[in-house]
Amino acid sequence: MCGIVGAVAARPVQEILLEGLRRLEYRGYDSAGVAIADQSQISRCRRIGKVQSLADALQASPLTGQLGIAHTRWATHGVPSEANAHPHMSADQLAVVHNGIIENYEVLKQQLQAAGYQFTSDTDTEVIAHLLADALKKEPDLLQAVRLVTAQLEGAYALGVIHKAYPSRLVSARKGSPLVIGVGIGEHFIASDQLALLPVTDRFIFLEDGDIADLTATEISIQSADGTVVERPVTQFEHGQSSAEKGPYKHFMLKEIFEQPAVIKSCLEGRLSGDHLLEQAFGNGADKIFDQVKQVQIIACGTSYHAGLVAKYWIESLVGIPCMVEVASEYRYRKVVIADGTLFLTISQSGETADTLAALREVKDRVLASLVVCNVPGSSLVRESDLCLMTNAGPEIGVASTKAFTTQLVALMLVTIALGRRFGLSPAQEAELVHGLRDLPEQVSAALMLDAPIQTMAQAFAEKHHTLFLGRGTLYPVAMEGALKLKEISYIHAEAYPAGELKHGPLALVDKDMPVVTIAPENEMLDKLKSNLQEVRARGGELFVFAGSAQLKAEEGVHIINMPTCSAVLQPVLYTIPLQLLSYHVAVLKGTDVDQPRNLAKSVTVE
Repeated sequence: MCGIVGAVAARPVQEILLEGLRRLEYRGYDSAGVAIADQSQISRCRRIGKVQSLADALQASPLTGQLGIAHTRWATHGVPSEANAHPHMSADQLAVVHNGIIENYEVLKQQLQAAGYQFTSDTDTEVIAHLLADALKKEPDLLQAVRLVTAQLEGAYALGVIHKAYPSRLVSARKGSPLVIGVGIGEHFIASDQLALLPVTDRFIFLEDGDIADLTATEISIQSADGTVVERPVTQFEHGQSSAEKGPYKHFMLKEIFEQPAVIKSCLEGRLSGDHLLEQAFGNGADKIFDQVKQVQIIACGTSYHAGLVAKYWIESLVGIPCMVEVASEYRYRKVVIADGTLFLTISQSGETADTLAALREVKDRVLASLVVCNVPGSSLVRESDLCLMTNAGPEIGVASTKAFTTQLVALMLVTIALGRRFGLSPAQEAELVHGLRDLPEQVSAALMLDAPIQTMAQAFAEKHHTLFLGRGTLYPVAMEGALKLKEISYIHAEAYPAGELKHGPLALVDKDMPVVTIAPENEMLDKLKSNLQEVRARGGELFVFAGSAQLKAEEGVHIINMPTCSAVLQPVLYTIPLQLLSYHVAVLKGTDVDQPRNLAKSVTVE
């Protein structure tokens, strides 16, 4: 969602802030702004649209100073406009940047208006600025004023605050929205994502919920929610700076698609030994928790939800215990029945997905234990779950998730193996699964070699308005993921169905203008799937089939791309690859913004 960058240094900070905003563009935004304090004044510049518009304005009229905050905004309160862009100010005294949503802002706004404060925006954030100005009349210390204000806020926030009377202090606070401190030498920083700060530091402090931090160029002081001074650990960023750059690739999405053999290998590293899984990878005490599991409840959103649906097939077939999967935004708002022995498994690329995090907090005290599959160390879901399994995919910049999804699937297979041991999964079966996992990077590399024929296939989709995806068994959720990718980045309406449901409605849509993409691996469902394909051809539908069997032949209206072989149970990972490539090449042909599709954001940290 929105992005925050802040800096306090012994050098000018304008370019540091701008570069930080550029590195946060992947999160999705509609406006950008910066405020810099210098010589007891705060100067501000805001622009609608891309960060480059802001950079052009600052090149024409630079802001000088060694203390500043910057922001990319994605509209939640008020339309995209310069007036609604951050930072927000109270008179010319102080400036604030804010991620999240203040739920009680209307009540607070009425109180402030009654006290004489004038509002120039429609945002909830401007309330914070005026509350701080009011608090400073009673409490002259900036950090304590922030504490007084945050105590009045209901909702989620990550804040960066500067004041002209404190030209060497940057105060920050967080609750429910991520915020990290970048540790430098003679300079310190804040950001909503480590990636923003990689050009200036690789050492970071993750703030906990309720923390308030006071930064100068030489010191960092952090207080917990109860006002106690605390020490938070400094961690080293584990991925090279190049992971946030496109390199030879035209788009981050394509780069991340081609990174999948390497990141799948990384996801497996240190977790397999010989023919078996190392359960210690799940954390201290995981074995005792797994011993007590009787069922699994999976909660996720978007692409992560599709990974959860695949895991349901795996857990119920290989482990033999019930597994429920539900969208987090639905689960958190209904009365749920939780059976004894429930392992509450959340899946999130960012670890900050608001609905998933809220669902965990709702039920944490009623479940046996919580386990998160996540890609971001130190994120809220990781910190608040009993167990975690990191996917080790590295930073994913493209809004449309690719490598995060396949590594989630790999991680979920590790979960399946760990649980399966308790319910009759034999050492021989475990060894077969482990060997299949070890072979995956090479098989995914082979699938990526199909890029050229898939690029040619994409030409048949560029002028279409609708597409149907079909799959059966574990490949049905993969079809759902393929449809999501196509609609996300090419803006072509796409839907996925189990192939057996064709006659229950979708067949009515099939004609020569609706391509039908089918996932057809060699498995026990192939014969039934072939019958479904014949139904499509009989209605004039054009088929695009990713096949794992020589039984399927290309003919008029039937286009076949033959896939590499892999372990049957791991086919969802392999067959995801061509669907990612197809959606990418269609989007390129249509000229859309592949890495930053309209109306979407990478990390959905508000509901």
